Amino acid sequence: MTAGPAATPARLRHSGVGLRHAHHAQALAPPGPQPGPAFVEVHAENFFGDGGAALQDLDAARAIWPVSLHGVGLALGSAAGLDAWHLDRLARLVQRIDPVRVSDHACFGRAASVPGGPVHHACDLLPVAFTPASLAILVSQVQQVQDRLRRPILVENLAAYIRWADNTLDEPAFFNALAQRSGCGLLLDVNNLVVNARNDHSGNLAQAVADACGWIDRLDPACVGEIHLAGHDASGPLAIDDHGSPVGPAAWQVFAHAMRRLGPRPTLIEWDLALPPWPVLLEEAARAEAVILAHGAAHPHG
Repeated sequence: MTAGPAATPARLRHSGVGLRHAHHAQALAPPGPQPGPAFVEVHAENFFGDGGAALQDLDAARAIWPVSLHGVGLALGSAAGLDAWHLDRLARLVQRIDPVRVSDHACFGRAASVPGGPVHHACDLLPVAFTPASLAILVSQVQQVQDRLRRPILVENLAAYIRWADNTLDEPAFFNALAQRSGCGLLLDVNNLVVNARNDHSGNLAQAVADACGWIDRLDPACVGEIHLAGHDASGPLAIDDHGSPVGPAAWQVFAHAMRRLGPRPTLIEWDLALPPWPVLLEEAARAEAVILAHGAAHPHG
């Protein structure tokens, strides 16, 4: 008797992985014995070019999985406004890929060195102030992006290493208001919450976990459209969000709390530095899936 074709491994229901160039060949090969990711996420700006191998690989990935586009360059909170070229390129990529989600960060990065002078991009994710004026800028520019893309986007909370002296709004309240006024959602980065809380409490992990969980408790559950999980570097005086290691114990604790509070959400394993083999990423995604099933399956949002 001739053996039939090998069964295709199951796909995780909620958990995805960041697809980086180093993994393209292995990820796009025939599936191995491990369950595949529910989706993959790529940095949108890496695919702004005209044609080439990168776009061909992204098209191939889109034929296998849903793709989420995660941006790092819109600088949505910049008082200098949006870069029209950047937004046009993003809109073209969205039209080509038809992603399941589009996201960027609650940050600024564009500014003029002198009033009325040329606008420069800092090539960094700089924290916005949590003030009514900053919120108004962010709302306006999120709406511009959504109008151009003809879809809502998700906006991510930052790991921030400074705070503005004029902050007047609680950060979760800031994001609740942003979602309500603009129609966007929140990309909840759990690792960023842990990094900020860990730095606030001089590395006290128990207090950091409690603070991060309290942050989530003040958030409107309806606005959360995706969750990010990553590792961070705590070897120095400040914890740094470097995405260069497995998800740490504190982030797993806060993620379990998020599942109990929010219910299952699309969840991404971010790993950008010291990339592990592709199967290790899938193992991290499978661990996230297990936490979702253990703590979020009975939630009404599940």
